[in-house]
Amino acid sequence: MTENNLDKDKYVVEHNGVVWDGYAQANGAWSKPVSHDIIEQAKQGHWNVHITKKALDDDWLPKDIRGKKILCLASAGGQQAPVLSAAGADVTVYDISKGQLDKDDFIAQRDELTLKTIRGDMRDLSVFSDNTFDFILSPISNLYIPALDTLWRECYRVLKQSGVLLTSFYNPVLFVFDKDTLTIEQGLLKPKYVLPYSDVSSLEEKDYKEKLLNGDALVFGHTLTQQIGQQMEAGFVVSGFYEDDHPSPRFLIEQYMQTMIAVRSVKL
Repeated sequence: MTENNLDKDKYVVEHNGVVWDGYAQANGAWSKPVSHDIIEQAKQGHWNVHITKKALDDDWLPKDIRGKKILCLASAGGQQAPVLSAAGADVTVYDISKGQLDKDDFIAQRDELTLKTIRGDMRDLSVFSDNTFDFILSPISNLYIPALDTLWRECYRVLKQSGVLLTSFYNPVLFVFDKDTLTIEQGLLKPKYVLPYSDVSSLEEKDYKEKLLNGDALVFGHTLTQQIGQQMEAGFVVSGFYEDDHPSPRFLIEQYMQTMIAVRSVKL
């Protein structure tokens, strides 16, 4: 890992962990545990999981995952991990938010699942040995960290040979436009920010401080070079790619294009 790559931005990641604790307490959309019925169906082999709006195809994640070691990376909340565990996988959830991890622990206890939860920074997977996991699932979470190079190297390290990384993220064009309400009401898309985007450095100071006072998460709009090119630099081979709608669109640009991107990458 590069020197200070983790330490200098630690306050951002810890801030976002606290924010997500609040989201979990409020039972937001990404903090609602799946039902008992969904778990029971998964135990019978009838299941699916999502990293975008549509469910993952079998050629991305096979239906028979019994005995496979899966890392749900920065994807706690009681949604993907318990389903995968019920389907027979050996699942570990690694997330910065204890509140989100508590959702997975709740389902594991409720439905008698074997599920390991660990709190930690997604950029630092040093608690795991090399060549540990068959799959890593990381849905729309890396917008909460300032840089991706260390993340991809760590994912590559902890995957087994032929292991698969499944990740999703926003198309970075989403971060270019002004979010001014009046402009949006007029149906206008006004470019304002240069990529890569950062709440910390792209926002005016008063807007940045307002986000902190409001208890909002700090987000980062990484370029496609950072999202995909840096995966390849870490050693991955991209074996799948698709675009999709966001499950709950909020921005004007989403009326004109699909803003979610999913990538399947393999450690050869």
